[in-house]
Amino acid sequence: MDRKTAGFREIEHTADWELEVWAPDLASLLEQAARGMYSLSGARLDPGIRFNRILEIRGSDPEILLVKFLSELLFLGEQEGLGFDTFRLSLNGDHLSAELAGAPFVLLDKEIKAVTYHRLKIEPVPTGLEARIIFDV
Repeated sequence: MDRKTAGFREIEHTADWELEVWAPDLASLLEQAARGMYSLSGARLDPGIRFNRILEIRGSDPEILLVKFLSELLFLGEQEGLGFDTFRLSLNGDHLSAELAGAPFVLLDKEIKAVTYHRLKIEPVPTGLEARIIFDV
């Protein structure tokens, strides 16, 4: 399969949803995971209203950072009706700083209940990093 430097694709899964994500580095992988999660849910944002959020997340390993980041995005979607399409992420050891820009949802086709740790592993590949993420729906 010919791949871009970073991206995502849905993996057929019998119960929940599974997403394969790849990128040259961890910050880019987190961004692609967020974009993939929104794509799976069919998210559409209001083009006329913009919001900014800053998130500070700590995790003892990359997998924990990934789950915490995506879970925080789900929380903001559930509690405030916000989704994000602009990501400025920086990592310093176990700390993620995320500057996000987004808007209220105008459409959300499918609800994702949670990000799971089931079979989650971020692995090095020749082009950077790759992960598979399973979402509870």
